[in-house]
Amino acid sequence: MTSMEAQRFTGILQALRAELAESLASREEIHIERAPDMMDDLQHSSSRDLAVAEIERKNRKIGQIDDALARIAAGSYGICEDCEELIPQKRLNAVPWTQFCVQCQERHDARSEGYGMRQEMTNSAELYENAA
Repeated sequence: MTSMEAQRFTGILQALRAELAESLASREEIHIERAPDMMDDLQHSSSRDLAVAEIERKNRKIGQIDDALARIAAGSYGICEDCEELIPQKRLNAVPWTQFCVQCQERHDARSEGYGMRQEMTNSAELYENAA
């Protein structure tokens, strides 16, 4: 990767990070408010849960961006962390914080989904056993 490309991606990543950080500054949607009506209370709780999930997602993304900026500084940006092959420019343009090529990312996603399914099955089995 040329220094010009590294500078371009640094600018893109810093802009994305600033945008995410700015959107995290206001957290009014997670304030706890008790409503006299149970349905309103449930609605507030559900909205708050969604807002917390969104904050967590944005914080994870900021972490990924920080990692990508560190890889740029170390000179390893654009190299897949699994197979050590170059990540195609199209992928970097689409997902500039990525650390994996498409094939390795698909493997990671499949493992994560498999883990989630195993966890769900374990939880279901535990519920069944506890109910019996």
